[in-house]
Amino acid sequence: MFLGYDWPRFHAAVNDLPAALLTFAVLFELAAWLLKRESLRWAAIWTLWAGVLGGWVAVLAGEQAEDIIDHGEGIHELMELHEKLALITMTIFTVILVWQLWRRFNPNRVETAILRVLMIAGVGVLFATGKIGGQMYFDHAAGVPTATMKAELEDRARGHHHHPGEADDDHDHDHDAAPPSADSGH
Repeated sequence: MFLGYDWPRFHAAVNDLPAALLTFAVLFELAAWLLKRESLRWAAIWTLWAGVLGGWVAVLAGEQAEDIIDHGEGIHELMELHEKLALITMTIFTVILVWQLWRRFNPNRVETAILRVLMIAGVGVLFATGKIGGQMYFDHAAGVPTATMKAELEDRARGHHHHPGEADDDHDHDHDAAPPSADSGH
């Protein structure tokens, strides 16, 4: 694509910032409400703007990545759910932003209460979207080409040795091994 990024890597590079911005937009809005601070309300509006714009970039990059990553049925099902949740998330936050624009950032009390509830719901769906995305990557290696994964599995099968002075993770994280017995000298 550009700058050394293909679509999967670009999606990974651009999806965290919008998620953080949308989360902070909600936090700023709630803080503005609780603390009665206009400055926090404007912080919410500006982070909402940036989060919505960046979020749609992440969604579009994800749509492109979906078409080119190696995957099987398990990842495909998770991708479909991730995509659906991302679209719901972005629709919620886009509706909030458009409503704010339409009302010139001055909705009435009832509308404001509804928008706050929608924001909280939006963050809930956003977190679910991220959880599924993480599950695809960390549990199923989505985005890792099959040839790369095969080479990595072969490398891991050969094992590794720590140099003197380095922590030996193998013993700390070996959950399958039986615990040392009292007479084993450990």
